Amino acid sequence: MSAGANGDGHVQSIRLTIPAKPEYITLGRLALTGIARLRARPLPQEVLGDLKLALTEACTNSVRHAYAGDEGTVQIVYELHPDKLVVEVADDGEGFEPPGASTGLTLEDELSEGGLGIAIIQAVADELEIRERAQGGSSLRFVKHLA
Repeated sequence: MSAGANGDGHVQSIRLTIPAKPEYITLGRLALTGIARLRARPLPQEVLGDLKLALTEACTNSVRHAYAGDEGTVQIVYELHPDKLVVEVADDGEGFEPPGASTGLTLEDELSEGGLGIAIIQAVADELEIRERAQGGSSLRFVKHLA
């Protein structure tokens, strides 16, 4: 894990790399709790709980879909700005089709396969971006605006 701030000192950034295994997702949640405590005004518990849920869903997508049972890693970057928290979860695996993409699956199929994770992230985050990475794998980035 590494931490840092940009030149103006207003952005606090932490990068965490974990094995793509379900038992390591808790480390991502702990790091999120830690960076949230760096704010002068703590996040309300409800907001922190929502962000932990969104992070868990994002990490679970990478763990479940990226490596098809092979070894791999998930990279999580947290950026705490004065007015927002940005979280990016990335992997080097196969990637996945977000719900609504032309997969041939019905909504019912997607929900039974855990497709509700993206909907949960959309519900708690103010912005969501899912993209394929140029070097392979996928990236899911969500933003929560803070008061």
